[in-house]
Order: sequence, then C-alpha cells, then structure tokens
Amino acid sequence: MATAAPEEQHRLLELAKLDSAVVSLRRQLREAQQDPESARVEAAEAQARANAEEARAARDAAAADLRASEAAVAKVVAHRGRDQHKLDTGAGTASDMMALSHEVETLTKRQAELEDEELALMERVEAAEAQAATAERALEAAEAARAAVESRIESATADVREQLAAAEADRAGFAATVDTSLVTLYDKAYARRGIGAARLFHGVSEGSGMQLSPGDLAEILAAPAERVVYCPDSGAILVRDPEWTGPAAK
Repeated sequence: MATAAPEEQHRLLELAKLDSAVVSLRRQLREAQQDPESARVEAAEAQARANAEEARAARDAAAADLRASEAAVAKVVAHRGRDQHKLDTGAGTASDMMALSHEVETLTKRQAELEDEELALMERVEAAEAQAATAERALEAAEAARAAVESRIESATADVREQLAAAEADRAGFAATVDTSLVTLYDKAYARRGIGAARLFHGVSEGSGMQLSPGDLAEILAAPAERVVYCPDSGAILVRDPEWTGPAAK
C-alpha cells in the first residue's frame, strides 16, 4: 500500500483547494464565452460566405461565356472577311462567286446573331459582377459583426483568463513542492472522480459529504498515519484530521 508522511498528506487539502479554484475559474470562463450573439453571427457569416462564393462562381461563369462568345464572333468576322475579300477581287468562277456571296450573307446573319448574344452576355456579366460585389460587401459586414462579438468576448473574459492563468501557475508551483508519488496518486484520484483529496472529520468524508459506515471508518482509523487511504464513496484520498481520531472524540 502507498504511504506518505502525514504532513504531506495534509498538504493535499491545499492542493485540492487550488484545483477547486481552477475549476471554478474555468467554469466562469466558459460561461463568459457563451455570448448569445456568438452563434448568430457565426451562422450569418457562414451564410454570407456561401452567398459570396456562389456569386463569384456565377460571375466567373458569365465572364467565361462572354469570352467564348467574343471568340465565336471574332471567328465569324474573320471568315466573313476572307470571303468578302475573294468577292471583291473577283477571283473565281461565276458559280464560285455566287457561293461566296451566299456564304457571306449567311455569315453576316450569324455575326448579327452572335453579337446580339454577346450583348446579352455583357449584361449578364454586369449583373453578376454587381451581385458579387454586393455579396462581398455583405460578407465583409458579417465578418466585422463576428469580429465585434469576439472582441466583446475577449474583453469580457480578459480578467477571468488572467485569474485562471495565475491559479494554474499557483497550482503547478504548489504541486511541485509536494511529494511526487503522492501527487501522482492524487492526480489519478482526481482524474477518476474530479476529487483528489478530502478531509475525514467526525466520520464524514468531505469528498462525498457522507458518513462512513462503521466498518469502513474502523478500518481507516486503524490504519497507520502514513498509509494513504481512500474514501469508499468518492474515491478521493482521505486526509485524517488530527483534531479528530475517532467517533468518541469531542
């Protein structure tokens, strides 16, 4: 069985107080961080980002369609220009000229159709660019709103975070002065139930707040002072109070 000097065991009660302070401050920090606006602004920012991405995609698609349309117009214009040049120079037979004339007419109509489509695409690009710009501004506003809430939380929790850092440092510093093997036992008990050590006083375990059974109490009181004993209910190391050594003590 594990043993430790009684005075070292008693120091575990101070360690438990320090842990309790750390737990309390961590709880305060969590509560302070739970700003009711936080979830709303995060959801709004996520929606604004999705809208902006959709608007960018629509703008890029419209721009790609316009570039394709411009290329198609340029191709028809070049083709028509070559045919028109042949007509103007009269290089070819009468039937060739007739065919070229018909092709130029067809290409002229096709060019007009493509240019109408191009104009429509230009309008689509302009509208898509405007929508993308609006979505970007909405995203910037949503990001600013989320940053404002984060700043408010940061400000509200600054004092608690400072206190928590100090409490954790105090706990670590104190633990370093306690018998290492005893702290290891304490930490194991704390990890299991959230209570590392508690006082046994007038038969009551302050770890569970309950009166120990006569059998458990008799066994613990009969154990040497150096032996590390545990609360049967909470699992915490029981630190026997020197002012009380049995149920008959007053």
